[in-house]
Amino acid sequence: MTPKRKPHHRSVPPAKIDEMIEEATVDAYGESEQVTGFFTLLEEQLKRPFKTEMLGVEVTVVQLNMTDDEQIVAVCSRGKSRQRIPILDLPLPNPPPEGWEWIEAFRHWGRGR
Repeated sequence: MTPKRKPHHRSVPPAKIDEMIEEATVDAYGESEQVTGFFTLLEEQLKRPFKTEMLGVEVTVVQLNMTDDEQIVAVCSRGKSRQRIPILDLPLPNPPPEGWEWIEAFRHWGRGR
């Protein structure tokens, strides 16, 4: 009998979240520059590609983009199809990819705007 994998507990200590938000927004003036700060760190820190599941279908997150209206989106592919999903709506796999904590910091920052 194979032991079941324990679910990954996805939580980042509040003090760490605060440090990450500070790092992303330190020299940013206004919301637009703050989002760009998070995008830059997500680009650097979030290991891609990684697989996740959207609506019961496995997809591969291949890259990140910033839309014209300053949303950070994950570009998900399946075969020849590609779809952009807002990073805040992206379900993370278990275990999550390296750098997933930056998505959590961005979520926390977004709630505080």
